[in-house]
Amino acid sequence: MLIGWLTNGCTLQCPHVTASMVNLTRHEKEKYFLTANGDKELFPSLHDPHSRELSVVIPAYNEELRMPVMLEEAMEYLENRQKEHPSFTYEVIVVDDGSRDKTTEVALQYTRKYGADKVRVLTLVKNRGKGGAVRMGTMSSRGKLILMADADGATKFADIEKVEAGLHDLNPKPENMAVSCGSRAHLEQDSIAQRSFFRTFLMYGFHFLVWFFCVRGIKDTQCGFKLFTREAALRTFSSLHVERWAFDVELLYIAQCFKIPIAEVAVNWTEIEGSKLVPVWSWLQMGRDLVFIRLRYITGAWKLESPHKTD
Repeated sequence: MLIGWLTNGCTLQCPHVTASMVNLTRHEKEKYFLTANGDKELFPSLHDPHSRELSVVIPAYNEELRMPVMLEEAMEYLENRQKEHPSFTYEVIVVDDGSRDKTTEVALQYTRKYGADKVRVLTLVKNRGKGGAVRMGTMSSRGKLILMADADGATKFADIEKVEAGLHDLNPKPENMAVSCGSRAHLEQDSIAQRSFFRTFLMYGFHFLVWFFCVRGIKDTQCGFKLFTREAALRTFSSLHVERWAFDVELLYIAQCFKIPIAEVAVNWTEIEGSKLVPVWSWLQMGRDLVFIRLRYITGAWKLESPHKTD
């Protein structure tokens, strides 16, 4: 009885979207970005019409050392693409998630180099977690398409073309709702050979919990390289509750509940030293969060939201 209740929860809860809203308010300081001259300007809203082809949202926590390599690669690709296709417009939003190092200062160097129309820095007053940082950046973006990408550069940035192709293949009309997920599932067998039995057991246990409680049909929910249409981003991030590592799973759970089509596309990925994840403890925390995600939606403690503008 309980198993049936849990596994059928999305069908029971998804037809209508109401209830108390997720808290999307932000500190006064988080409403502004600095221009290349040091002036403050107000961030736009995801509720506004798009004015760029692409927004790249990069969550960053204590990333002063790893982030420059990623930003150099990303900016080189984006600048070259714009030269080849002058109609292509973009922005990069670095979200400093309450870092204790010089992440903001490093990111602002790129604002001064490329201008605030192309690189903006959103500095959060306190640490929210990766999911909270991605949501804050996404809600401040101008892109028709919105890419979330990790600051460590583990995924080759040019692989955006692969996830774009996956998004296009979904043919997201008429509502323009679609999500394309980068995936490392094709690399799993090689990674298993390098892991201990216990870590492999935890990995498979996590995959089972994802499948059983939340998301089916997606082999790699955790790759930090996901592309959203603007409409899909607004619909999913408006309902997101989890702000730490398991937020990817809730995002995809929400997308599936709204019947938003999802593509999974193999990308090039390299493990980069300095990960913030503590392998065993983080997986256990995420496993706990997966159970809570499902239970909270089913019991009505959390509900899917109709997007509306907040301060």
